[in-house]
Amino acid sequence: MKRREFIALLSGAALAWPLGASAQQAAKIARVGYLAGDLATSPHLPEAFRRGLRDLGYVEGRNVVIEYRDAEGKLERLPTLAAELVALKVDVIVAVATLHALAAKQATRTLPIVFCSAPDPVTSGLVTSLARPGGNVTGLSTQAPELVGKCLELLKQAVPGVSRVAVLWQPGGSGSERMEKDNLKEADVAARTLGVRLQFVEARGPADFDRALSDMTRARAGALIVLGSTMFLIEQRRLVDLAAKNRLPAVYPLREFVDAGGLMAYGPNIADLFRRAAAYVDKILKGAKPADLPVQQPTKFELVINLKTAKALGLRIPPVLLARADEVIE
Repeated sequence: MKRREFIALLSGAALAWPLGASAQQAAKIARVGYLAGDLATSPHLPEAFRRGLRDLGYVEGRNVVIEYRDAEGKLERLPTLAAELVALKVDVIVAVATLHALAAKQATRTLPIVFCSAPDPVTSGLVTSLARPGGNVTGLSTQAPELVGKCLELLKQAVPGVSRVAVLWQPGGSGSERMEKDNLKEADVAARTLGVRLQFVEARGPADFDRALSDMTRARAGALIVLGSTMFLIEQRRLVDLAAKNRLPAVYPLREFVDAGGLMAYGPNIADLFRRAAAYVDKILKGAKPADLPVQQPTKFELVINLKTAKALGLRIPPVLLARADEVIE
């Protein structure tokens, strides 16, 4: 820029200052921390959150800045990353799920925290109650233990002759021991009703996957149900590939597994929860306290079926089940 142009620009800015100062102060740029387990695994989820912000009038770089911290699949890094966001003095921290929110809560008792998908926020210690969260944390829950029984019912419809179903779960993977017990109990009750036997198989980390799938095939499991876990979601591609390799028809808790090639999924629409999390952020930025914002539960559930995978497994999905699906991938 030429010197005369630069001086003219400064002069114009000086003349505009009395009029523009209050507007600039009013248009304070909000800083939002976003604590993720693995951004590369499900990029549509942070995009759903950003879309929610845009719908509320927020534009990145203009009136909001999002500070991302990504554990890149190493969940043990979450406490360190949460502390970094606190040190940045962001206005609010968005935590993807329970373990993320617990790490953020450990790092600060004052900065507002919004979780996007916590299965059991009360028992896990995130909030005091759904109606009155208390403290500095609130958000959206995926709490619905009856979903496990529903998934087993749908799997039985897809594979009518199955008599033994493996249940893959991660102890501590949801952040709520009580919810995990409820899920296992619900699966057992549903299995007795449907006339199938269950084989419960633990996987505490990705290194257990090969052994877990081998145990299932040795026990002659005819199908698989995968329970909710942040680690399972991060490792979705590997789990789906192992189920295909062992020719196990599987039902998953989230559609993200089906997008990765899994057979079918039934559960809450997680992208919708991430979009709705933006409304919490908006209210907090406008002065609301997390303690006064009730935890909301999912309103959208979806059944997604992958016909490509069904064909590869030699399965013919009953038309009545296809008719119930919210989406069929062909």
